[in-house]
Amino acid sequence: MKNLVDVCYRDADVIRLVVDNLNIHTPSALYEVFPPEEARRIIQKLEFHYTPKHASWLNQVEIELSVLSRQCLERRIPNAETLTSEIAAWEKQRNQQKASVYWAFQTKDARRKMQRLYPSLT
Repeated sequence: MKNLVDVCYRDADVIRLVVDNLNIHTPSALYEVFPPEEARRIIQKLEFHYTPKHASWLNQVEIELSVLSRQCLERRIPNAETLTSEIAAWEKQRNQQKASVYWAFQTKDARRKMQRLYPSLT
């Protein structure tokens, strides 16, 4: 964060950060690394925006990579050029379909699917 504030965006009035909910992605984490005055100086230029806990960009990326793997990469691809063109074609098709992530997994679904991990409620 110090590098963002002091080097990359030193002339910016505010730096907006889109972060997931990892415990180190908080202003308080800076107080663990820097003296209080330095941490406060850095924090004053930062604006934290958190992704939803159960629908974060990281989850979406993992899901999309899984789809890419299943739909496009589950075969032998002979060289980097072919790989690049195959991924580009897959990406174009996904974008034309306006594919999106469907968050259908609810607690009741989890209890059913992973029944052996949950205690019985009866």
